[in-house]
Amino acid sequence: MTTLTVVKKGDTVAIAADGLTTFGDTRLARSYKGEHDKILDIAGSKIGICGSSAHHLVLLSAFSKLEDVKLGSRMEVYESFRRLHPVLKEHAFLNPKEDDDDPYESSQITALIANSSGIYGVYSYREVFEFDRVWAAGSGRNFALGAMHALYDSDMSAARIAEAGVAAGIEFDTSSGPPIVVHEIKLEGKPND
Repeated sequence: MTTLTVVKKGDTVAIAADGLTTFGDTRLARSYKGEHDKILDIAGSKIGICGSSAHHLVLLSAFSKLEDVKLGSRMEVYESFRRLHPVLKEHAFLNPKEDDDDPYESSQITALIANSSGIYGVYSYREVFEFDRVWAAGSGRNFALGAMHALYDSDMSAARIAEAGVAAGIEFDTSSGPPIVVHEIKLEGKPND
């Protein structure tokens, strides 16, 4: 799957991802593919995607069909992904079913978002969380969370902490691998230390 991390520290947010793609038991390393960045640039935000390898192109295409995409608050992220769901179903042929007793249709997406307003997580039923310090997603998330928790109060920057989280995922998770891609964004408004 992957290791994605987001960190908010001082006046900066960072998002990082590993570069490995897997298809079941098959690993597609960086040296075999031209595209390795799992982080999309959409509406002034960096969006890290985990799950199906199809998500990258599907989301780029689907977001291009939406007008006025806003991702600057928890509610704006929710509304954008809510409006994205029918586009995913109509134009990308999304299968929205997970379990028979699910309360909502699934968008089948797990994403982390970093932008000048903060860091967010989006999950399959369009649940949106805003994070204050760190978070991780993907199969290497537990390793990443442990590493970032241990480093957060050090003098390391948001980018280095996010990178260390992904490095821990790569070290211990069989579905994560190099290279590590990191993006930094300056926060607007008040920093949090």
